[in-house]
Amino acid sequence: MSSLFEGHPIVPLSTPSTIAQAEALADGLVAGGIGIVEIALRGDGALAAMRHIAGRPDLVVGAGTVLDVEQAQQALDAGAQFLVSPGLSADVVRAGQRAGVPVLPGTLTPSDITAARDLGLTQLKLFPAGNFGGLALLGTYASVFRGITFMPSGGITPANLAEHLEHPAVFAVSGSWLGGAKLLDAGADAVAGAAREASQIAAKVLQAKAAAA
Repeated sequence: MSSLFEGHPIVPLSTPSTIAQAEALADGLVAGGIGIVEIALRGDGALAAMRHIAGRPDLVVGAGTVLDVEQAQQALDAGAQFLVSPGLSADVVRAGQRAGVPVLPGTLTPSDITAARDLGLTQLKLFPAGNFGGLALLGTYASVFRGITFMPSGGITPANLAEHLEHPAVFAVSGSWLGGAKLLDAGADAVAGAAREASQIAAKVLQAKAAAA
């Protein structure tokens, strides 16, 4: 596992459109016990938001929805410490590898996973996991692609967070419910409450895993 994701079982996903939203997101996540965030490049304000919070010593900031090399470079220039893409682009993967940052390409099929493995990757995003079997799909892939672990994205909620984190093929989950616009507009305290609930669930799962090891 990349050391960047150790201790970060939940990777919140958000697209803040203003600096105020970015600050509410960052302050709230840290207060709620989560020290990592993926800023999706889906809006005009995403890069500015990333640049604003990227240097914080208490928060690992990465870029999501990276579609091409140009976006990858823009994200890296804005301070991204990891890259996430919705699909597998060898060019984006190589751009991240050249920059020395982890890249999590979106994969769904056995061919996707094989191609990512051929690029030297062992940690992948599974997207959209919830639409294609979720945990059942993870179980199938775990038995075939040993040594590959996943960050499922799509369909993860507080209600099924624990069972996803319990899966041995999961190194982290993507948490879009932690970065929605309404939550950000409600302020840092609201974000902190949601983050605290999620981090407490994750802590219980990790403690159970450690006790069983």
